Amino acid sequence: MFFSSKEKQTIESIVEKYSSKVNASLQNTFAKNNIDSNDFEMAILAFKKEQILEVVVRKNENESWKLLKMYPFTAFSGKIGPKLKNGDKQIPEGIYQMEYLNPNSKYHLSIKVNYPNAFDREKAKLDGRTDLGGDIMIHGKNVTIGCIPVGDKNIEEIFILATKTKNKHFPIIIAPHDFRTNKTFPEIEAISWENELYENISKELNKN
Repeated sequence: MFFSSKEKQTIESIVEKYSSKVNASLQNTFAKNNIDSNDFEMAILAFKKEQILEVVVRKNENESWKLLKMYPFTAFSGKIGPKLKNGDKQIPEGIYQMEYLNPNSKYHLSIKVNYPNAFDREKAKLDGRTDLGGDIMIHGKNVTIGCIPVGDKNIEEIFILATKTKNKHFPIIIAPHDFRTNKTFPEIEAISWENELYENISKELNKN
């Protein structure tokens, strides 16, 4: 579904095509944060209410995260609350990781989010849900049915950063809103475990 039928690119060919442009664009921001653009770890924080994706970076796990850049969502689907089943058009909420990079996306380039994770599967079992869906991506363009689109230029930057980061399966935290500034948890009628989910996400965000 997410793979383009056009001429096949490789991660290496994408790096060759876009890295000099991306490096030039982000060079000053790395310098302001006193981080070497060839020696860093990254994480992605995505906030559904604000429709903002943040890329944060650090030198290593002993250092604190610093905001590198914010990217607006270019489209949105579903509502506040986690993804529960295939076809519900929901953007997941939880603590995820980058699974793989797709240089041949129909949506220019994409980064696979490892939904459903262990927490999602555990709660589905508890609720008696079986078809959880999948194929959740951060990608280019400005359309979505449960993914996070950021436009072509922005996905080029994030994709190149993902090829350079030292932590290859970096964290991707998707939250209903930014719990660092608004500590209230949304109530989700369809489930009984939202406080546990949001407590986990809030703790993770506050490490950043």
